[in-house]
Amino acid sequence: MNISDLEEDIIKCRKCDRLVYFREKIAREKRRSYMNWDYWGKAVPGYGDPNAKIMILGLAPAAHGGNRTGRVFTGDKSADFLFKCLYHVGLANQPNSDHRNDGLKLDGYITPAVKCVPPGDKPTAGEKANCEPFLAQEFLLLNRLKIILGLGKIGFDSCLRFVKKEHSLKMKDYKFGHGVRYELPNGLILFGAFHPSPRNVNTGRLTFDMMVGFLEQIKLEL
Repeated sequence: MNISDLEEDIIKCRKCDRLVYFREKIAREKRRSYMNWDYWGKAVPGYGDPNAKIMILGLAPAAHGGNRTGRVFTGDKSADFLFKCLYHVGLANQPNSDHRNDGLKLDGYITPAVKCVPPGDKPTAGEKANCEPFLAQEFLLLNRLKIILGLGKIGFDSCLRFVKKEHSLKMKDYKFGHGVRYELPNGLILFGAFHPSPRNVNTGRLTFDMMVGFLEQIKLEL
């Protein structure tokens, strides 16, 4: 299997009834400002460089971002903030992520822990478990990975759960926070960052300078 094969498997997945219903409902009803869009409405695979040394691991596609465009962190406010930061530090070739054919190239790989948009951005434990094999395949196929950047606690914890399957690891010893760094038993380095959601950005919990400064630190270890 290669990354392209995995993408096809992810896109075809209909394992979680609640998520399938929700993602397709959003694709039918749409947001008024996107009424002319042909919404994706399917599971959203990761994207980026198959030889990536860094994986950026988020929560799930946004209802009118990834679920609309078919690419995670694409076409929403979180994407606007994140890619301005990634471009500023040289990890992306452009500061915008608008649609699947916008010319974006990433020096790394970015993926959601849960591949379908969940109601209220809150996947159930069962839904997270159903998606874990996809994430595990991404880890295995991206065999040059050195660094994982968990955006938000679910992305951060998803990395830990993958490592825990093969190594002795206590989740409580790896506390999530913005700027944390841990060396994992499998040799990967796990960083944690606040999710670039409008809630975090608009309240000042996460600023452009904070994220850029942190990404610059991370780049030193690539």
